[in-house]
Amino acid sequence: MAANLAKAAPVELPPAIKADKTMRCKDSSLVYVTFFQGDKQAVVRTKKDGSPVMLKAAEAGKPLTADGGWSMTGDTTEITLTQPGKSALSCHA
Repeated sequence: MAANLAKAAPVELPPAIKADKTMRCKDSSLVYVTFFQGDKQAVVRTKKDGSPVMLKAAEAGKPLTADGGWSMTGDTTEITLTQPGKSALSCHA
């Protein structure tokens, strides 16, 4: 078994949660965002108990995106979120 473990590819752990924020948007709606360490992924929900959408970027600092037209830029204090079929919204914590 030790020989098999020595040959195994290194395992990359999922990133730790950096911050979990409720943000108010310009249209008075709320979004719930979980930011992860490394700034390459986040989970967005448009309702507190809604379906989570995982947004990812290849590099930190690039827009986080998901299939269907989701896009997010910003940080734990202020974001710009684009949802499928909607215009961009500015939101802040």
